[in-house]
Amino acid sequence: MKRILVSIKRVVDYNVRVRVKPDHTGVMTDGVKMSMNPFDEIALEEALRLKEQGFAEEVLVVSIGTADCQQQLRTALAMGADRAIHIQTDADIEPLTAAKVLLTLIDREQPMLAILGKQAIDDDCNQTGQMLAALWDRPQATFASKVEISGDTARVTREVDAGLETLEIDLPAVITTDLRLNEPRYVKLPDIMKAKKKPLDILELTSLGISINTQLKSVLFEPPAQRIKGVMLKNPQELVDALRRKGLV
Repeated sequence: MKRILVSIKRVVDYNVRVRVKPDHTGVMTDGVKMSMNPFDEIALEEALRLKEQGFAEEVLVVSIGTADCQQQLRTALAMGADRAIHIQTDADIEPLTAAKVLLTLIDREQPMLAILGKQAIDDDCNQTGQMLAALWDRPQATFASKVEISGDTARVTREVDAGLETLEIDLPAVITTDLRLNEPRYVKLPDIMKAKKKPLDILELTSLGISINTQLKSVLFEPPAQRIKGVMLKNPQELVDALRRKGLV
């Protein structure tokens, strides 16, 4: 079966103002709206479009985290994914561990394509897709803004500093998605109801035989410094004088 695997992550909704805990040990999540990582939502939308075009027969979504992640998996199923797998753990998962978990599922599910968001908006690591490709020993195309499938190859247009770059890679492969790849579809109420009947398998992380090796330690969380109030100037000469007083010109 031609299958596409999509990894999604539960994060604080991008419309929510993030607040630091009083003890500076993290950000506040109690009572805060959580949602699917926006880049992962784009990855899922692209997988669904490829399936609708006849290039895949099944879209499988995977999430790693606490029991609350099932809410985002149900959203993914409502969007159109066929199956979901929840790797349950209360531990903080770093990119390398996530890549190892996804590789274990790839060995079991044998997808033709693994699509991930280029990064998560909570940690901005931008590492999991690249690490997965290295562990899987398969080609990768990151920051995709256009994906075209033809037989056993994928033609991916990706955004780089100099503009656009087009790669042709053999399948199976790993693709990470950028913002301009697509616009995710709106989830309708009937689809939400249908999603409740779709299969969602729950696996404990310990059952996969993967050890959690913590390589990073969060020392302190602080909010950004408040912006200094601006000053209105009457003409360009006042601007030049102000810059000179600050030693900027």
